[in-house]
Amino acid sequence: MSELTDRVVQIVQSIPAGRVMTYGAVAREARTGARAVARVLYHGGHEIPWWRVVSAEGRPYPGAVHDARARLREEATPLHEDTDDPRVDLERAAWNPSA
Repeated sequence: MSELTDRVVQIVQSIPAGRVMTYGAVAREARTGARAVARVLYHGGHEIPWWRVVSAEGRPYPGAVHDARARLREEATPLHEDTDDPRVDLERAAWNPSA
């Protein structure tokens, strides 16, 4: 595992159930770019809680929206359910590991 991959995995694994980070927030913590974070999560396998990383708009990974939403609901992550496109309520669910 590369140093970058290790940093990203550690950050994502530290996100508590019911909370999320955006790709950009993980990238800032890992000192890399958001695309690099997405690449690590895509290739990282199912051991990483990838569903806890969302877009800046609170949307889960487009390739697994239904699975991600089911996992987020199971963890009682705050969602905006009043739309046709439910997304995470970032004001209530965003997590900052540095805080």
